[in-house]
Amino acid sequence: MKILNHKCARFLRLVSLGLFFLLTAICATTTQAEHTRRWRQSTYEEFLKGTAHGVAVRSDGRLELAPRFTPLADADASYLWSLRLDPKGILYAAGGSPAKVFRLDASGKPATVFESSDLSAQAIAFDAKGTLYVGTSPDGKVYRIAASGEKTVFFDPKTKYIWDLAFATDGTLYVATGDKGQIFAVAPDGKSELFYASDEAHIRVLAFDTKGNVIAGTEPSGRILRVSRLGVKTSRKDAKDTNAPTAEGFVLYETSKREVTSLVVAPDGAIYASAIGDKPRGVSTQAPTTVITNAQGTTTITGGGTIGSIQGPQQTPFAAFPPLLSSSIYRIAADGAPEELWSSREDLVYSLGLGQDGRVLAGTGNNGSLLAIDGRGVYAQLAKAGSAQITGIARNAGGKVFLCTANPGKVFSVSPEYESEGSYESRSFDAQLFSQWGRIEWWGPPAATSTKAAAPSNEPRTEFFVRSGNTEDLGKEWSRWFGPYSKTGSTAEAPPARFVQWKAVIHDGRPGDGIDWVSVAYLPHNVAPVIDAIVLQDPGVRVQSVTLAQSGQQQPVNLKMPPPPSIPGVTITQSSSPARFENPPQGFAQKGYQSVVWSAHDENDDEMRYSVYYRGESEREWKLLKDNLDQKFYSWDTATLPDGAYYLKIAAGDAPSNPPAAALKTERESERFEVDNTPPLVEGLQATPFLVQRSAAAASSLMVKFTARDTSSSIERAQYSLDGGEWTLVSPNGGISDAPEERYEFSLSNLGPGEHTIAVRAYDKFENVGSAKTTVSLPAPKT
Repeated sequence: MKILNHKCARFLRLVSLGLFFLLTAICATTTQAEHTRRWRQSTYEEFLKGTAHGVAVRSDGRLELAPRFTPLADADASYLWSLRLDPKGILYAAGGSPAKVFRLDASGKPATVFESSDLSAQAIAFDAKGTLYVGTSPDGKVYRIAASGEKTVFFDPKTKYIWDLAFATDGTLYVATGDKGQIFAVAPDGKSELFYASDEAHIRVLAFDTKGNVIAGTEPSGRILRVSRLGVKTSRKDAKDTNAPTAEGFVLYETSKREVTSLVVAPDGAIYASAIGDKPRGVSTQAPTTVITNAQGTTTITGGGTIGSIQGPQQTPFAAFPPLLSSSIYRIAADGAPEELWSSREDLVYSLGLGQDGRVLAGTGNNGSLLAIDGRGVYAQLAKAGSAQITGIARNAGGKVFLCTANPGKVFSVSPEYESEGSYESRSFDAQLFSQWGRIEWWGPPAATSTKAAAPSNEPRTEFFVRSGNTEDLGKEWSRWFGPYSKTGSTAEAPPARFVQWKAVIHDGRPGDGIDWVSVAYLPHNVAPVIDAIVLQDPGVRVQSVTLAQSGQQQPVNLKMPPPPSIPGVTITQSSSPARFENPPQGFAQKGYQSVVWSAHDENDDEMRYSVYYRGESEREWKLLKDNLDQKFYSWDTATLPDGAYYLKIAAGDAPSNPPAAALKTERESERFEVDNTPPLVEGLQATPFLVQRSAAAASSLMVKFTARDTSSSIERAQYSLDGGEWTLVSPNGGISDAPEERYEFSLSNLGPGEHTIAVRAYDKFENVGSAKTTVSLPAPKT
């Protein structure tokens, strides 16, 4: 009894397991039949295509609230290069053209404190007393601006470019210049000395490490130098050359880029540097191409070029906006170990800063984005300025960050506090077909604990909206926003359409809050498959799959293939089903076979099945030749069909991917083709002897005549063989073989006496062959 019970239990388990797999298969079939697709966004590249307002896009694919980003001032300048705070915390910005320096009051209103006919105020700096110093280009002078506003030339290094200014703690002003790659040290009383002469064309930026050494970034080798003052014994005071530099340089790191654009030193001694541009094969001292946009339009200047009436004919440009090449950010640890934190082939970093949270801030072009980069390789796009480049970053004692931009010149502030609310609008998604929208789902990590007061439970912190339209251009022709949806898995109420867009609103975000991925389900309206082309192969060609073809030894034949379907706008990335790749068939010569190849597509990307029908030329009803094909070709032996003219019909259906009630079918007819398996008739074969007199001797000859006739097609060619010899082509009496009946007449000369056998054969265009033979005896010549 126990054994019986055990067997019964096992049987029941097997039955249950079988039912489980059966139900699973049914469910899977149903899911496939519904053909529901999902538009899912989860990566940095995808999220960047949307529009963020107060929302940061992180490189690990997360949306989260961003620091508060506020426009502060719209300066009367095409571009701003330098941004500094004086000892009192008052903000100054410098740029051009022409050269100007602006002081911004507490409300952000700019007031001009320096102006000259120079092309640009490239750099500014403040001494300990708050006196403003301005470096201009391309005339290469340093001005000191008194409290009264009076400007005087403080230092003239007799060089083209002044790239950067930096005050040391002892009050010495260091001046970075080009195009001789020199650093000058200027004492408070204006006395100057050549501090360091590099092998580079340009010293682009300056900073100080925690030990007071000068850190310099160069161009065109993209080097980061540490420049230290020489000891007393080796200083120029004890040297014969009074013009010798008073410092020595050491390359901390040579980047893979051409130009170091910014330097910043962290409190722990780490040096952060940005560099742009691929290094050329040859070294050039000419400044890269510059693009300047102003109220009068856009002007491009190149080394040695001019800029209208602003720049003299002998002056050269002062700043670089190279074309999109490459950009990287590096970290050099206090012990000198370098590492690359970030790189891009699209965004170029023009400025660096440090946020209050310790993250590196990077101002980029030519999209005007502000990036924040942490030490774990994760970065975030915090905001976009609306200008082409973010060229300067400064931070005050309260942790607020300020930015200046170029094209056009503006000033922004970034607060340590985060936005209380932010929104993000996705790009519009093209479903390719009129579609019904389903559930919108999303996921974000649980919020981290925070001292911030928790939001009321009845007020969700994340809400979603959905809208749809039938035009790619977003605008008033779209539907209104439907929502809010605060629970993932909510069904979108947007009307069926071809395009869809979602919007997320984040309220009261906390550390760790965010959105990692968003998915919108949709069901495209089912459309019938399309048969693009049908190509009939020549008679006597058999088409097989590559696998079957490789196993045989048939002679290969080049197939006539239909053109591939052209479906504008369809991309495989928008399909939720796996891509199906089809191997082209292979053709082989095999008498009596007829083959057809077709191309078809389904805009729903449905799986298709095909059927092949035929009918005679004088018939009306179609007869099934083969059904349930999953391949786009078919071959059959025409011996099963009477000779005559026929048509094929290819039917394509999407039933495997749709419920029976929704499945659709399409049909297309082929061109006319013929079947002919009956060989030609060779009739009236005669071989009549005759003599040909050649001077003293007579030679025996034969006159051969016959007729070739075919009931279905024309005679293609005819041949003869004499006494079992090689077959020789013979022309019809009319000279061209193109009729169902052809007559032939030819002679055979110089034949010896005795019995001779003449065989003839004729081919129709389907390679059917008919033959006949006759035997003739020729007498010996009379003596």
